[in-house]
Amino acid sequence: MIKQLAHICVHTRNLEKTLNFYCQTLGLEKAFTFDRKGEMIGCYIQFGNTTFIEVFTNKNPTDMAGNIKHFALEVTDMDAVIKALHDGGYDVAEKKVGTDGCWQSWVTDPNGVLIELHEYTEKSCQITGEPCVVDW
Repeated sequence: MIKQLAHICVHTRNLEKTLNFYCQTLGLEKAFTFDRKGEMIGCYIQFGNTTFIEVFTNKNPTDMAGNIKHFALEVTDMDAVIKALHDGGYDVAEKKVGTDGCWQSWVTDPNGVLIELHEYTEKSCQITGEPCVVDW
């Protein structure tokens, strides 16, 4: 019944800064915009096929608390993504192998949304189907 994640929605106080983070720094593409009275108030950012981040301007500071703990972006070259983030002026954690056998690193977008960068390996539980034994 469920095919894949369609989109997540992020509210932002600064749409330009958010678009710079996702499109210029991470190299993703804006799929389309939401316009009101000739002004862009939001957009869809394409993550591949039909998976998107939906971003809307929200200047109400009491309405910014999100329920997203984090989301993970599958990457194919962790080192290149980390370099792009560093070059863009963002603090990004060093990569490490997680308990699931995947390379991971962490960065926070301009809106405070935590993003896990996630690169599968041949030992990743997502590939092998083996249990992920944790100690936390």
